[in-house]
Amino acid sequence: MNALTIILVVLGIGLVLLIFNHDTGQTFGIANEDFGQIIYLLPIAGLLSVGILAGRRGNAGQVLRNIAIWLLIALGLVAAYLYRDDARNVGARMVAGLLPGTAVVVTTSEGRNEVIIHKTRGSHFQTNVRIEGKALPMLVDTGASTVVLSYDDARAIGIDPQDLNYTVSVMTANGRAMAAPVRLEEVAIGPIVRRGIRAMVAEDGQLEESLLGMSFLSTLGSLQMQTDELRLRD
Repeated sequence: MNALTIILVVLGIGLVLLIFNHDTGQTFGIANEDFGQIIYLLPIAGLLSVGILAGRRGNAGQVLRNIAIWLLIALGLVAAYLYRDDARNVGARMVAGLLPGTAVVVTTSEGRNEVIIHKTRGSHFQTNVRIEGKALPMLVDTGASTVVLSYDDARAIGIDPQDLNYTVSVMTANGRAMAAPVRLEEVAIGPIVRRGIRAMVAEDGQLEESLLGMSFLSTLGSLQMQTDELRLRD
């Protein structure tokens, strides 16, 4: 293994450590910002040194060309670290665009998490929501006053729908139906988690897909609906 390869490996390891220790703020007891500067400067100094030593075995033009190539590689890796958050956001947006209905988490310029849901082919905002730890496909419905679970989804998360009292009249896509009030211990989309959410369970056969209504949506910091995407902030 030559010197240039060793320097590149050291640089790669340093960047990986920075990425994994990003949340802790320190790497080997050194502030990540200072550690990043060390990782940035050492390979450059090493590459220049290797290039100078290699000059004894080749012409000056070849030496300068090799130095330039390795410097570009080193700077590219440093740039990848510095703009890692932007790269993650771009990747998340691509996933959201290619897989409509997938809830993806991006980081805003203020450093906050934002969940983006793209419209499905049926022009609805649909996504998987974790309820009591189980992922359920749900339609986002700002017209529904509460979260409304279908009979089958209620059973899937451990509720026995046969033991419920269907005393509340609700409007569904199939018309007016009776529903039973329940309280959900946990409802989550990505990093947004809410507990003790009011909900309803529709009678058997009255609701094809569960609805994510305002008993959850009203707890959000903001909800922005655009032409083809829905943005949720904690």
